[in-house]
Amino acid sequence: MSSLPPAPPPELPPVLPAPVPVTHLAPAESRSTGLARATLFALTLIAAAALLSSVMLWQRLSAIQEQLARQSADTGANAIEARALARQAQDIARDIAARQVVMESRLSEVALQRTQLEELMQSLSRSRDENLVVDVESALRLAQQQTQLTGSAEPLLAALRTADQRLARAAQPRLARLRASIARDIERIRSATVTDVPGLLARVDDIVRQVDELPVANAVPARALTESPRRGTSTAGGMWWERWRDAVVEDARALVRVSRIDQPEAMLLAPEQAFFLRENLKLKLLNVRLSLLARQNDAARNDVAAATAALHKYFDPASRRTQAVATQLQQVQAQVRSAELPRIDQTMAALSTAAAGK
Repeated sequence: MSSLPPAPPPELPPVLPAPVPVTHLAPAESRSTGLARATLFALTLIAAAALLSSVMLWQRLSAIQEQLARQSADTGANAIEARALARQAQDIARDIAARQVVMESRLSEVALQRTQLEELMQSLSRSRDENLVVDVESALRLAQQQTQLTGSAEPLLAALRTADQRLARAAQPRLARLRASIARDIERIRSATVTDVPGLLARVDDIVRQVDELPVANAVPARALTESPRRGTSTAGGMWWERWRDAVVEDARALVRVSRIDQPEAMLLAPEQAFFLRENLKLKLLNVRLSLLARQNDAARNDVAAATAALHKYFDPASRRTQAVATQLQQVQAQVRSAELPRIDQTMAALSTAAAGK
């Protein structure tokens, strides 16, 4: 708003001064007229300054109003944009919350699936280990039977090496004890001495062939038969009565024979029963042979002991052939004792422990 200039003061009627002398009135009028003009000029300047300041203030107020209007418009636009952004943020937050719920559900499903998968893998691993242990045990039992049938430790050694290789490929820490037991059994079987069964059978056959030449305990000594012709030849050059005397003495000696009887049953054996005695001894030795072929070492040892007892009971122990056969029977008995094939008890115990899951 512009301010109007102040209205000039109303003109007052001139006051007529008192009559004075003409000489004193002229300077006073001139001073009042100058004062009025100065006052009028000052008032005009003040009015002009006020008008100018009012115009400048009006312009400034107009600029401030325009600036405020622009700022208000900007603020409204910013508020509208902020509201839009807030709505968008709320929508995004809702979407994120929904996605988070979905992700948590999926994460729980994945965790459950992972747990199930781990359990399945552990179950498969345990079942694989159990199957491996069962296969190894079956292979070792079969190899042990083959070893008992063939009398050779090679099938058992091959089965142990194969089992060790399979366990090494499995790489399971819980089967480390089993591998250690297999390694110990392999070293023990390698260091064990296995009897040559074919050579043992050949020795038994040789003893069977010598049975027919063994003298029985109640047989007449061969030296008596060989000494009587010598004595007859030695006395052939003597007198007739000396020859007659020697013949009577020899006949008396042939009729009576004094010997030590340790086994009465052998003395009561008839000569025709000697054949059956030898055949019985042969049957015992053949039983030894069959027991060795069947890998029945206990039965073979019992048959060898029975044949040795029959040899010492019914045959002449002083004969060299009897002593040789007895020595061979002792050797056979010692070899049959050492013919026991090594067992894999440690490996079987470790297999039982592994199968139990310990």
